Amino acid sequence: MKTIKSQNSEQTLHLGEYMGKKISEEIFQGVSIALNGELGAGKTTFVQGFAKGLGVSEKYYITSPTYNIINEYPAGVLSLCHLDLYRLESVDELETIGFDDLIDDTNVIVVEWPEILKHISFKFDIEINFKFDKHYNRIISITSGQPGSNLISKLVL
Repeated sequence: MKTIKSQNSEQTLHLGEYMGKKISEEIFQGVSIALNGELGAGKTTFVQGFAKGLGVSEKYYITSPTYNIINEYPAGVLSLCHLDLYRLESVDELETIGFDDLIDDTNVIVVEWPEILKHISFKFDIEINFKFDKHYNRIISITSGQPGSNLISKLVL
């Protein structure tokens, strides 16, 4: 596990950009990332930086797909699939939104509010937890399995 203190949204954006760039450079295909944390903790800010680092064109405005559930962005040879599963009420809705179709080597999947995926035993390569300390800094904890551990070991901020 790696823990990083982010004192502002710029640092959170930079962390996302750095991770996106590393994934793009290494072509970690089919990577899935879970983002956990309360509202306003920096999940979408992280994804905005991540998209930039991954190579998503700046013509796309990256927002949380709260009502769309899924936003997809081309990023060179990969695609970024940004999901917000907060509004899903049952596992059955995963089929309705086409979740299984997103799982392949050409997509990098980043999921805000991923709890519902535990019901189908979906395993994330990287899990990132965002929380605030008493001074309102974001404490960002990153854990991973393979190939995520290779990426996490290279994070030097």
